Amino acid sequence: MKTVFVHPERCIGCRHCEMACAIEHSKSQDLFGMLFETPRSKPRIHVELGIDFMTFPNRCRHCDPAPCMQVCPTGALHRDVETGSVLVNYSTCIGCAMCAMVCPFDIISFNKVWSIQLDHEVNTKCDHCIDRQQAGNIPACVEACKTGALEFGDANTIIRSSRKDFTVRTTLALKGEEAPSLPPNIEAFRDIMAKVSQFGTLG
Repeated sequence: MKTVFVHPERCIGCRHCEMACAIEHSKSQDLFGMLFETPRSKPRIHVELGIDFMTFPNRCRHCDPAPCMQVCPTGALHRDVETGSVLVNYSTCIGCAMCAMVCPFDIISFNKVWSIQLDHEVNTKCDHCIDRQQAGNIPACVEACKTGALEFGDANTIIRSSRKDFTVRTTLALKGEEAPSLPPNIEAFRDIMAKVSQFGTLG
């Protein structure tokens, strides 16, 4: 199964992924058009601030088996056979939040959506940009990420690449040589934020 793999060490908290996700799921699929829509589209990926100003882009892992699917009393959550993505049928979601209670990654949120008229908010979790995938494109969040923190592809292929990179760095270290694990600009950003964090936390 293809998935969005997160490289947290590369995330600088720019939130381009959140913006791209919100635009992709808006009615107009346009930044300025989205700002005037009601209800306004919300991102399905969430970049949260951790310690020392480090950030992590948290999103649905499309688990299998998926606890959210197992507890949904109306069967609103289902799996797409072709992509393996866990999707929501908004018309049968009753907003009971059972799915959010059992989600091991706390990524489910509830909002109103433009595609169906309902009096209540519904589960608006990541849908893996299934429309984009079916059109041969990668998810919007991955396309928008400029630091490589988000990577889309076969999980085993991505892990194998990371493992090979780790092996190269380890063997270089054994020779007494140092291989950079991050691009210089991201490493410089990390150094700056580490110094800023010495002044204390926000708020």
